[in-house]
Amino acid sequence: MPKALSYREIDEIFTRFEAAEAEPKGELDHVNAYTLVVAVALSAQATDAGVNKATRSLFAKVQDPQAMLDLGEEGLVEHIKSIGLYRNKAKNVMKLSRILVEEYNGEVPSSRAALESLPGVGRKTANVVLNMWWGHPAQAVDTHIFRVGNRTRIAPGKDVVAVERAVEDNVPARFQRHAHHWLILHGRYTCLARKPKCPACLIADLCPFEDKTPMPQNAAAPRT
Repeated sequence: MPKALSYREIDEIFTRFEAAEAEPKGELDHVNAYTLVVAVALSAQATDAGVNKATRSLFAKVQDPQAMLDLGEEGLVEHIKSIGLYRNKAKNVMKLSRILVEEYNGEVPSSRAALESLPGVGRKTANVVLNMWWGHPAQAVDTHIFRVGNRTRIAPGKDVVAVERAVEDNVPARFQRHAHHWLILHGRYTCLARKPKCPACLIADLCPFEDKTPMPQNAAAPRT
């Protein structure tokens, strides 16, 4: 088992992430809190790029729950049928839209409990919305954060809730707002599942991952 990272090492890791990209952004296109909820709900088992392609024309027409209800389930399906599990996702989007209209006056609630009560909205989706729209330091753990958290020992855990708690406990407070975006982007573009790009990793010297991708001969070490 790799050694746990110290507070000082984790602080240095996030200092480097911040220096590289001070204001990391989520990659799902949206225009307001409602379209963000829909986009995140659609993104389960799908790529952000695939969701963005499907929602480009959808969000040009639909930007609030009543407009979604007016479009109807089959109309929604026509926009999102390129996304996996689109039939079930369409049903959930219609259900959550009706609840928002009938119980929340068409507004997206800003509490985790209320968000999680909506069909198709789990803890991860709720945390994404809380973080991206309202700026809460919520940690949405996806497959990238789970992998990076355990590989780097920034936030080790056997399940997503344990990793979420570890991010909250281990990452210095001043980095909490953007922590999950830095970790997601690191996992998406550098700390890949099968062939991590360790020679290009800006935290390679701090990472205890035992199966690092070797640096090519005569290659310069990544700048720190």
